[in-house]
Amino acid sequence: MRVNPWPARFGVAVPMLAVTMAAHAGGHFEVDDAGTLNAGECQVELWGGHGRKTDINFYHAGPSCGVGVVELGLNWDITRGVRTNLLGPQAKWTFFGREPDSVVSAAVSAGAQYDVHHGGQWGGQGLLALSWQALAPLQVNANLGVDWATEGGDRYSRGGLQVQWAVRPDFTLIAERNHSFSQWGTRVGFSWQVSTQTSIDFSIAHLGLAGGEWVYTVGLNQAFDFGGKR
Repeated sequence: MRVNPWPARFGVAVPMLAVTMAAHAGGHFEVDDAGTLNAGECQVELWGGHGRKTDINFYHAGPSCGVGVVELGLNWDITRGVRTNLLGPQAKWTFFGREPDSVVSAAVSAGAQYDVHHGGQWGGQGLLALSWQALAPLQVNANLGVDWATEGGDRYSRGGLQVQWAVRPDFTLIAERNHSFSQWGTRVGFSWQVSTQTSIDFSIAHLGLAGGEWVYTVGLNQAFDFGGKR
């Protein structure tokens, strides 16, 4: 699961991206799919990134588990350069098309963030995620939702579209276009399934901020099965 930070002002753009990314389930990519973990399944997502122009580094740790029909998680996000330290819970529910062979799926998620570093302010995110398995190797994901910034509590609408193409069973190319915190962003990358329970992902993103910003992110996802079934 994830919730990312990236305000419109250039000086604090990278930390806001890190926060909005944390609010979704499914690695560090901005656009989330509609899948959730089954009961008894758990996952830990770790990633780090760097903003080239702002010279800001950000890090994320996010454990989550399937509990009944929902996925519950905890997000911890830290940035260096513009200091933030965000901690908060996340919940996600696939209410339509939960079966593995579903062509269309839909989920809702909600998360909150507590700004430990800046006076304990709260922010968060609410999201609707849709997934369409257009072809065996092709999946299209769409998001629509809202973010609340920890600084000032301002509300921002968000939306995005993502295409995933499975070149091989263990290697998927990903491209997405997303609008959040009043800014457009484009991200391309890949996810590599190293083993049945371990995957590595990498992306390059260009954010439509003042003058533009390039962000590089690498992530590690480790799954654990305590009796769940996929």
